[in-house]
Amino acid sequence: MKTARERILETASVLFHKQGYNSTGINQIISESNVAKASFYMHFKSKDDLCIEFLNKRHDYWFSELLKFTSKPIEQTEKIIAAFDFIIYMNENEDFRGCSFLNIMSEISKNQDNILKVIQAHKQDLIVFFKDLIEDELLSTHIYLLFESSIIESQLFKSNEIIKKSKLIIHNLL
Repeated sequence: MKTARERILETASVLFHKQGYNSTGINQIISESNVAKASFYMHFKSKDDLCIEFLNKRHDYWFSELLKFTSKPIEQTEKIIAAFDFIIYMNENEDFRGCSFLNIMSEISKNQDNILKVIQAHKQDLIVFFKDLIEDELLSTHIYLLFESSIIESQLFKSNEIIKKSKLIIHNLL
């Protein structure tokens, strides 16, 4: 049986991902996770604290899945292509919902710096991921930007076509 904290986090994860951060209220999270309001506040001081916990868990999940995809190929180019295959996998499993981090970033105010820092740390880890694969910093930045734009454009058009084109671009670049 899941704890109240686990139920709250799981419910918030689904709702933030499906509805967005601002469209998801604490009362809905409390109701759908079947906890008392006092229980919610015992585990999370605020919705922002819950969001940070969600993003940290999402980061761990997301990177573990990315590393599964990229650990099998041996050759550098194939590892990079596998990272783009990971986007296709996520799109198919999450109905083209896109990047949870960028989705939430578009909803927070300039005063929610604590959430922004978690989002920036996630993206910084992705930059490092590509730098570790590609020693040329300019090229790794190029691939990172191609990766990010592939996520955004595939979400926008609900299609993996741009990712397939990105993979061809990578083959030409490398």
